[in-house]
Amino acid sequence: MAQAVIPAFFPRGSNETDLSAVENTACSATRVPGAQPHAGRTRCAARASRAGAQALGRLTPRACVPNAASRACRSFDRTRRITRRADFERLLKAGKRRSIAGFVFYVAHRDSGPPRLGIVISRRHARLAATRNAIKRYIREAFRLEQAVLGSIDLLVRPPLGARPSPEMLSRLRGLLGRLEDK
Repeated sequence: MAQAVIPAFFPRGSNETDLSAVENTACSATRVPGAQPHAGRTRCAARASRAGAQALGRLTPRACVPNAASRACRSFDRTRRITRRADFERLLKAGKRRSIAGFVFYVAHRDSGPPRLGIVISRRHARLAATRNAIKRYIREAFRLEQAVLGSIDLLVRPPLGARPSPEMLSRLRGLLGRLEDK
């Protein structure tokens, strides 16, 4: 009697009858090559993401600007970020410190160029990395939407301890960034 060859990843004495052979009927054609309705997604991926970020209460691009010139000024590319350690240290030591509604802003005016943003957030602000990242996303989004009124500044933002990412945080930050130039 011939013995069946069992692959090495199965433990000794296991049987292939324990494996499920039922195919998901909703996604049965996902691996078949050919044209899909959307070139970047398979049918099942498009169906699964219909609820999207709106259902989860996350950031959504609410203010889409139709022309490319306006979109470019609202972007958040590398020229609008503070990336060097020396710039962070300069702002922390010599920047104007403003504390508004728990947020601490360090501001330094520049001669020209787009406004730049840096974010200081540690584990004391939120224990989970996912929460810290969500807070940073909300700060970046508020900056992106309000950067037209800021002028040529370097801005370092430190959120309050225990801050929770929410749409209310986004609207509050947008108001604070608008008031930042008034003071």
